[in-house]
Amino acid sequence: MTVGRFAAATLAASGVKVAFTVPGESFLGLLDELPGAGIRVVAARHESAAAFMASAYGSLTGRPALCLGTRAVGAANMAIGIHAARADSAPMVAIVGGVRTAVRGREAFQEADIAGSIGRLAKWAGDVPDADDFPESLREALRQATSGRPGPVLLTVPEDVLDAPVVASTIAPQRGTRPLQPDPATVRAVLHLVAGARSPVILAGAGVLRSSASTDLLKLAETLTVPVMAAWRRPDVFPNDHPLYLGMTGLGSPATVRERLLQADALLVLGCRLNEIASFDYAAPGAETRWAHVDVEPRSGGSGLRAPDIALAADAGAFLRVARDLLAGGVLEAAVVEMRRAGAETDRAAFAEAANVDSEPWDGPGVHPGRVIASLASQLGPETILTTDAGNFASWAARGYVFRRPGTFLGPTSGAMGYALPAAIAAAIARPGRQVVALAGDGGFAMTMAEIETAVRERLPITVLVFDNRRFGTIRAHQEARGAGEGIATELGPIDFAGIAEACGGVGFRVGGDAEFEETLSTALKARRPAVLHLDLDRRWLSIDRRADEPTVEAPSATRAPSEDGVTDEDQRPIPDEAPPPGEPSPPAPEEPGPGEPEEPAPEEPAAPEQPEPTVPEEVPPPEEPEGAPVAASREEPASIATEG
Repeated sequence: MTVGRFAAATLAASGVKVAFTVPGESFLGLLDELPGAGIRVVAARHESAAAFMASAYGSLTGRPALCLGTRAVGAANMAIGIHAARADSAPMVAIVGGVRTAVRGREAFQEADIAGSIGRLAKWAGDVPDADDFPESLREALRQATSGRPGPVLLTVPEDVLDAPVVASTIAPQRGTRPLQPDPATVRAVLHLVAGARSPVILAGAGVLRSSASTDLLKLAETLTVPVMAAWRRPDVFPNDHPLYLGMTGLGSPATVRERLLQADALLVLGCRLNEIASFDYAAPGAETRWAHVDVEPRSGGSGLRAPDIALAADAGAFLRVARDLLAGGVLEAAVVEMRRAGAETDRAAFAEAANVDSEPWDGPGVHPGRVIASLASQLGPETILTTDAGNFASWAARGYVFRRPGTFLGPTSGAMGYALPAAIAAAIARPGRQVVALAGDGGFAMTMAEIETAVRERLPITVLVFDNRRFGTIRAHQEARGAGEGIATELGPIDFAGIAEACGGVGFRVGGDAEFEETLSTALKARRPAVLHLDLDRRWLSIDRRADEPTVEAPSATRAPSEDGVTDEDQRPIPDEAPPPGEPSPPAPEEPGPGEPEEPAPEEPAAPEQPEPTVPEEVPPPEEPEGAPVAASREEPASIATEG
């Protein structure tokens, strides 16, 4: 058995079902073995897109995908996706084919220290010197990818090693280690902190999603009448239409979110990290806020963060199961429940007003981003998976789209542009039969738009909305804030994105106003192949909260009228939900989804009634252990950047 065949078999046994790649001669010894091991191979148009696909797949499924690249050039292109996976705590196995062992260190073609350079972006990296070391290196890579806070791992393997015979050839699945079960006494202390507060808040992130524990989070919030905020780009962690949901923290959130977070006298940070973005530039927790941190790696926001009053290293789902048992008999008196409910209603009303796109006057022309999102929310089902790119346009989705189910959102907490389309491709592969819609700005979409051809080739009927203001809008907003009279390097020329979609074999539509959007969207969603809606925006909208002072640029009129069904007769070929490419094994069956400053002063809070000591039982039943599988991979709230490109 060769090293390449051993690798393919071990990866398949460990749950890897798909590989994303731009093929290269340096790793053919592995690539050619993948189909025989039952691993689907998806060829991307660029390694950055392949790495984004692998990252998104890991975020959505909790299982690592494989990403393959060649030597220095392929690995360098993969770097942005490896960084995105680390930020998103997404399990991913990246393998780079290196130069032959005989020429290492001799300025060989495309030679570089991959593990020592790009490997620094990964959770763990290794350089395999020979065939004897490969089996244990691969096993360790798989363990690292799925243990603790999951993440991307990187292995560099010389080209000739992949073709060499392997001695230790036992094929065995590799799994990450399970997190420790939480100490019931510490869980009780956390519950006392939250239950005994007047104005508590729960900030929930990807650790809850990773554990399929959104339902348990909902029960905890309802039992204690505690409002919930979602960590940045984790809006699907809690049903957005619930009275206790107060919005998502981070870039583009309404001022009400920051205000309420800082006013909390108790804060439970659950399954996420208080990094720069989630904490509003480290403003949270407030000076008077007592807080508890429950995460697989508590206090991972940095050494400058004020230490939590209680830190518990635990899986969020395990914590919630113990908390559920402790609270089975109730904990709050009726007067306290009523006080908290009234406060939550006030907070919810303030958030709803701030998120309402009609609260600001609109004088057109062009497409209003907020109205687009509102229309999406009304037309798409609750199981639709939404992916977004980086950019200010994404704030409209964060405020206006209503997520009702966990596992229905993918967005790059790294702030990487070009993510939305590759992520949509990965989502359609991971969840066959589910509707997938990608949202991107013109700047980000242009970076990976060649992957429309990948979606066509793989027969994935995704829908992409391109918000086009012909500029790098986020940076232009920063220039405007600095008083720059001219946008240096941020103004872009026009691209016919609808035409590009059609050139790649998809369908394209140009939308110049709100009135035509709903009908065009409906047509695009019915097309059984990739569809791109090119939305012409009023360029004065630099962000959800900022308008430029320049004159309005008239949006072009629609240049491409859809046919009645959006496609021509020859394009009416059915695309099976699970159709594999020719010669490839069928994809896996679908998985069952798992369960600023304030603009106005906050209303005065009513005087708090005397609160009883929470009656958390002293006898703690043993926590329920979910049967089966190891801890799935994380969608932990990652370290983030202060601005987006």
